[in-house]
Amino acid sequence: MSIYQDISGNRALRKFTILVDPDKYDERKLSELSELAIESNVDLIFMGGSLMTQDHLEESISLVKKLTGIPVILFPGSLMQINGKADAILFLSLISGRNADLLIGNHIIAAPYLKQSNLEILPTGYMLIESGQATTAQYISGTIPIPSDKDDIAACTAMAGEMLGLKLIYMDAGSGARNPVPASMIRSVRENISIPLIVGGGIKTPEQAHNACKAGADVLVVGNAIEKDFSLIKELASAVHSTT
Repeated sequence: MSIYQDISGNRALRKFTILVDPDKYDERKLSELSELAIESNVDLIFMGGSLMTQDHLEESISLVKKLTGIPVILFPGSLMQINGKADAILFLSLISGRNADLLIGNHIIAAPYLKQSNLEILPTGYMLIESGQATTAQYISGTIPIPSDKDDIAACTAMAGEMLGLKLIYMDAGSGARNPVPASMIRSVRENISIPLIVGGGIKTPEQAHNACKAGADVLVVGNAIEKDFSLIKELASAVHSTT
């Protein structure tokens, strides 16, 4: 079964995903994180970051795959973050912005390499959502996020992404977000698309994770919160997996 089939096959079973920025983990911390991921029944591991200053991506992917067996999916912040050691890649098109390189330009450069790789390609409409403060993703992408109170803009953007043939929609408040994506916005997008919906950014508590899934998130992503407190992994996973 492909990763996409697993995500889209039984949408009643929400997926909990941890986001790993290789810059922030040494081998010891990655090993500890991997052990907790197994214990907590983490479904997927996203790997990448808006800005990576150290060349630890390939070794991080290899170590996590060896220790967990959990699918590792690239969440690339740039062309430098493509690596064939992963299982799949979120082929991100930043549909909430008007940066041509992030809509299609970088994809043209990456396409020949990806075609020759064994990576499963996951065409994803990426939507940055305003989170109460400027985030790294917003700065690096040079785009304005969708205002957090504009549910209609988010819904129409997601609909357009699906109509263009994208297979996933990813709503992200961004790394270091002060506030998560509002439940009302998640619900509005969920009601207007039929493809799987990924939500991340600003989620710090099991209650927030549960609320996002209850509103319609199929895949819930947490990164910053677990960097600060690994013990949250089990609680967050439980909150996601218990949502009906």
